[in-house]
Amino acid sequence: PGQAKLPAPQNVTLLSKDFDMILTWAPGEGSPAGVTYTVRYQSRQQQKKWLKVPHCKNIHRTSCNLTCELPNYFVKVQGRVKAAWGRCQSPWVESQFKGYHLDVELAPPELKLSVEENSIQVNASFPLAPCVQNLLWMYDLSLWEAGSEDKVSSSGTKTYDQNPRKTAVTINTTALRGNYCLSARASYQSIHFKYSKYSQPLCVLLNHKG
Repeated sequence: PGQAKLPAPQNVTLLSKDFDMILTWAPGEGSPAGVTYTVRYQSRQQQKKWLKVPHCKNIHRTSCNLTCELPNYFVKVQGRVKAAWGRCQSPWVESQFKGYHLDVELAPPELKLSVEENSIQVNASFPLAPCVQNLLWMYDLSLWEAGSEDKVSSSGTKTYDQNPRKTAVTINTTALRGNYCLSARASYQSIHFKYSKYSQPLCVLLNHKG
């Protein structure tokens, strides 16, 4: 049994999702129950220097979050993974190279509204790992009257673009009457601006008399 070959992990992919860089894979065909996996990564600047990932050693899950392991956010990295079962080990299987700065996929921010007599204060929170809190994340905010056709193209939409992540936006609502909705998208500048999808709308009744 010690000499037996273990099926190698399949579909080893480095992907970006919701601000994170994650290595994912599938069990090799015919893998026994109880297989564990170990992950390493290297940067394009220091190829053939594979670095250990302490929280992804002998794990049972089929993914590993590498976001806070990255040496910096402007270099491309590659992951690799191998399977183990008892004394048996599979060969390493490598992913493609990806760079956080260029390839990061953003998630919509979550909005919190504080409605005052003549204003709304909007705060946006982002699902960020601690290590990327200080990057320059922004968000764009849209306000429109409920029932208008499309918040993005509607002529009645007001937009508040490129707000720094921790900055609250205060909207004067003195002239607004009725049901209004707010939605936001995260934005980030690499070579070009990147955007998340818009968040689920939050709607409030403004200046309602009786």
